[in-house]
Amino acid sequence: NPEKQLPIPTNATLIFSVICGHVSLECFKVFQMQTLFFLSQDFIRGLMLQFMIQPGKPIQDISIDKGMPIEKIFEKMSKSGGFESRNLADGLSVLTEMISDDKCINFLSFIGAIISTGLRGIIKDMIENKWFDVVVTTCGALDHDIARHFSNYNEGSFTLDDAKLAEENFHRLGNVLVPTESYGPLIEKKMQSFLEEEYNNGIKEMSTEDICKMIGKHLGDGSFLYSAFKNNVRVIVPGIMDGAVGSQIWLFSQKHSDFKLNMMKDADTLSGIIFKAKKSGALMIGGGISKHHTLWWNQNRDGLDFAVYITTAQEFDGSLSGALVREAISWGKVTQNAKETTIHAEVTTVLPFLYSALLSKLK
Repeated sequence: NPEKQLPIPTNATLIFSVICGHVSLECFKVFQMQTLFFLSQDFIRGLMLQFMIQPGKPIQDISIDKGMPIEKIFEKMSKSGGFESRNLADGLSVLTEMISDDKCINFLSFIGAIISTGLRGIIKDMIENKWFDVVVTTCGALDHDIARHFSNYNEGSFTLDDAKLAEENFHRLGNVLVPTESYGPLIEKKMQSFLEEEYNNGIKEMSTEDICKMIGKHLGDGSFLYSAFKNNVRVIVPGIMDGAVGSQIWLFSQKHSDFKLNMMKDADTLSGIIFKAKKSGALMIGGGISKHHTLWWNQNRDGLDFAVYITTAQEFDGSLSGALVREAISWGKVTQNAKETTIHAEVTTVLPFLYSALLSKLK
């Protein structure tokens, strides 16, 4: 019957036919090759569909009305297509979710230089808001916090004559001027006094966390260390010897040979936090040791679940500071399914707006 369809032979029927001698082995091999060819075609088509670029939503122009809330402006930035505005908006989204998650242990890492600027106020306020559980920073942050609490820094310029500044007893930090007497001599006087008080109270061994608590309790409003001390936020300084405060600890130990700096205690503190954390997240401002220490310890729990990194560094030189958050995924320092973004921007420019938007979102 020409209208009756013949059944398509399967591998099983062909194998049976080969055994019975109805079909030659050569025919069976041809059938197998054809089957593999058609299967491979379907497989290739599936792969192509899976990896084809899928365009996103249409780009929308930003239009700002008078009195528009800042979180609405960020929402418009998220739909603007390019370039860093979308990363900044993503950062707001990640941080909002991270800070809102009660099960998440949050880290704040930052470079010391920003404490020489007015951004110290936002760092202090974020700690006051109890958005972060652990701060990881550099010795410079401690230096500037002490110096600015007991004295003042001044506005300057990137183009000032540095030789003349040295003659007039000013250090230059970018376009911030640091009076000489406000830095080295002041920090020496205060640190020796603080340490002597602790020593006389029987304290002969301190971690960097202990040092930060000690400094914080002697400072006051405006100091980020005071806010951390008051709100029981741990401050860890892995590179504490690289700065004025570290030098004063060393000098104190020269006069008191039984006084010790115990950085293993900081490791115990971090391990106790990390190993118990159900989730962890971080806002990392600038690179260097503070960023890496945050990432390094979080790899012990298979990485950060939330990560926002603000940097001006580029990745082409292979530096840690230039490395995007996604590179840390390959090291297990950020989880593969983490909510993360890298914002390429100068932090004193963008953090005030990001902080303001967070206040609106988290109220």
